[in-house]
Amino acid sequence: MEIFKRILAYAKPYSKFWPPYLALSIFSVLFGIANYALLGPVLSMLFEPENATAVATKPEFSLTIDYVENAFNYYLYDITTASGAIKGLVFVCVALVTATLLSNICRYLSQRILVNMKTKLMYNLRADLFKKISGLDVGYFNSQRKGDILSSISNDVNEIQNTIASSFHIIFREPLLVIGFLAMLFYMSPKLTLVSLVALPMSAIVISRITHKLRKGAIETQALMGTILSQFEEAISGSRIIKAFNAQKYVDQNFRKNNEKHKRVSRSVYYRQELASPVSEFLGITVAAIVLFFGGWLNYKGELGMSWTSFVVYIGFYWRVLEPAKAIASSYASIQKGIISGGRVFAILDVENTIKESDNPKPISKFKDKIEFKSINFAYGDEPVLKDINLTIPKGKTIAIVGPSGAGKSTLADLIPRFWNCNSGDILIDGSSIKDYRISDLRSLMGIVTQEAILFNDSVKNNITFGLENISDAQVAEAAEIANAAEFINQMEDGYQTNIGDRGGKLSGGQRQRLAIARAVLKNPPILILDEATSALDTESERLVQDALTRLMDKRTCLVIAHRLSTIQHADEIIVLQKGRIAERGTHKSLLEQKGLYSHLCELQAFS
Repeated sequence: MEIFKRILAYAKPYSKFWPPYLALSIFSVLFGIANYALLGPVLSMLFEPENATAVATKPEFSLTIDYVENAFNYYLYDITTASGAIKGLVFVCVALVTATLLSNICRYLSQRILVNMKTKLMYNLRADLFKKISGLDVGYFNSQRKGDILSSISNDVNEIQNTIASSFHIIFREPLLVIGFLAMLFYMSPKLTLVSLVALPMSAIVISRITHKLRKGAIETQALMGTILSQFEEAISGSRIIKAFNAQKYVDQNFRKNNEKHKRVSRSVYYRQELASPVSEFLGITVAAIVLFFGGWLNYKGELGMSWTSFVVYIGFYWRVLEPAKAIASSYASIQKGIISGGRVFAILDVENTIKESDNPKPISKFKDKIEFKSINFAYGDEPVLKDINLTIPKGKTIAIVGPSGAGKSTLADLIPRFWNCNSGDILIDGSSIKDYRISDLRSLMGIVTQEAILFNDSVKNNITFGLENISDAQVAEAAEIANAAEFINQMEDGYQTNIGDRGGKLSGGQRQRLAIARAVLKNPPILILDEATSALDTESERLVQDALTRLMDKRTCLVIAHRLSTIQHADEIIVLQKGRIAERGTHKSLLEQKGLYSHLCELQAFS
């Protein structure tokens, strides 16, 4: 129930929806009651016109069912007396059609309100989910399967829309119908109605037992769907490796196993869900039969207290009680799945972001002095990665970080823009902790070029101007020129408006990297972080990218993580990391003279 309330909260303010919806729903119910109430006069006019109820005196107005009934019979008697039975039948039929029309108009208008509410709810839910996911720290995505996240974004959100949001009219309007028609049933025959009310709870108990196991099945189904989406994502992103190792059979068998299990569990859930409706209908007919029998028995004893036409109307009212009751039972089974999906969505929305901004963050727009690492320690869970790191990066200097794989080089760089928080120690920029600065201001000082150029399925221009506003074409072209990217861009079919495909798939590795550099050039950051930006390139592409990087690094403070040591020989200081600690530090020349780890790494690369 708590999850349902949270989902419903996305439609606030309720005052925009509930008052008009409630008013229209009440009118719809009243006109719906009139539809069935008019069956009595129609049947009387058709088959027993001589026994039709006659009210010769206009009744005094009052807000009672008796007044409505007597007023209608008065006008019917007046028309029949003045113009004959056929005119009276026309009057009844016109009243029936009018009541039906008004009932459906009110119903349609109330549904429009619910549609507005549902679309607003889903819009707000998706907006919150996207904002949460785009704002979560990097560590969250390292600990979660991408398929589970994608499943929540797509399947779970759609499940909420298709079950809970689409059932609002059943949840809120159908009970009004039940109440309205039950009131008429009590008005017409309290005895018969009490019998039906005693029998109806049997239906509710049976339906609740059927839907009890839906929750467990829905949880398992959604978890399996997350696994399946993960396998799809891996099949797409790892397509070349799968084919290169002839592993199609292996991945297909794994997929078939999970797909078969999902089919089996889903089938069980749908069987149980679909069982609710026919069982509800059968039980409803059974109760209706009991009511018919009891009514016949009362009539046989002369205690029914109504004519046969009124009894037909009573059965019509009773049937209208069963229909919304059946819809409520069916929707309850469906809503169980939506609540499970809502729980998975809220599990993401409730994740605490470990990268928090201080209550009163300081603005920063310029980098003036230096970056300082003071006794930094960091671990992924219980696994230490960085240990007692002390380092100063003066403004305008280039500091290179080298070391074996797993030494903590990229992690050290990721601490500066606060992709992670260190476990102990602190990082200072211009004498203040980076935790004291506004995060958006802090990151605006930095340009980052990684080994894998992160590009988006958009045009060349939009990838270069990513995150920036009011950028002219001339500025984009200048950035591309500095990044050695202008030549290949101009040769593309639509130039800067060419779509580069998913993750820049239409470009070569060197071209993607130069676009990433152009993006950094356009941002014009005072601090530059280069994370093995040339390590995955061929010799020709590396030369072009290295030239672009040299231009980008000019007069900037740079932290360079290097795989190819030949690219950082002119760094002001080289930091050698080993097992999370600073093993050596110095210039290229001084480190070679030490004959330590750096010298050994240089010899290995020279030999290779």
